[in-house]
Amino acid sequence: MGIQITPSILNADFARLGEEVARIGSADWVHVDVMDNHFVPNLTFGPTMVEALSRATDVPLDAHLMIEDPDAHAVEYVEAGCGSVTFHVEAARAPVRLAREIRAHGARASMALKPATPVEPYEELLGELDMLLLMTVEPGFGGQQFLDLVLPKIRTARQLVEKHGTETWLQVDGGVSLETIERCAEAGADVFVAGSAVYRADDPDDMVRQLRAAAEGAAG
Repeated sequence: MGIQITPSILNADFARLGEEVARIGSADWVHVDVMDNHFVPNLTFGPTMVEALSRATDVPLDAHLMIEDPDAHAVEYVEAGCGSVTFHVEAARAPVRLAREIRAHGARASMALKPATPVEPYEELLGELDMLLLMTVEPGFGGQQFLDLVLPKIRTARQLVEKHGTETWLQVDGGVSLETIERCAEAGADVFVAGSAVYRADDPDDMVRQLRAAAEGAAG
């Protein structure tokens, strides 16, 4: 598995999501930010809209659940057509059980950590996860400034993945752009969520290609 670019549609035109996704044909995944206005102070998509989006594109959907009760709702997003579902460890009551349930229903299981949440306490969970998402902004809104303070945590997470020999992907989300993606790749991330950097570009798909090239160059 090499570098993967996962544009977030949080900064896309919600009234034309099918067309917006068609503008990023070279993306590896489409990142869908699900917010419930409780876990984070914003409200976005539910499973019905995600299901409609899954019918409009062949690019696999990567759902990021920023919701209060992922244990009760994560499988709904697998059933809606997502190939990867991420829950926040700060919200999950039983993260191991939830990860296994997501996998059992046929999707990749991912766990997200807010910027201030350390990765070390969850070292033993890596074998249960297909991906670990490290937030590089506080979750809830797009267009925020990248937090460099997360870079040491990315390095630690990469060391833990290599220590245990798992195939866990390491994703970063928040403020990812041509100015920041190289630092993340050098630290060990291999999956990159980019929202405003992609959808504010004149040619979103060309920006996807530029981001991939920058990350691949930095990763060596």
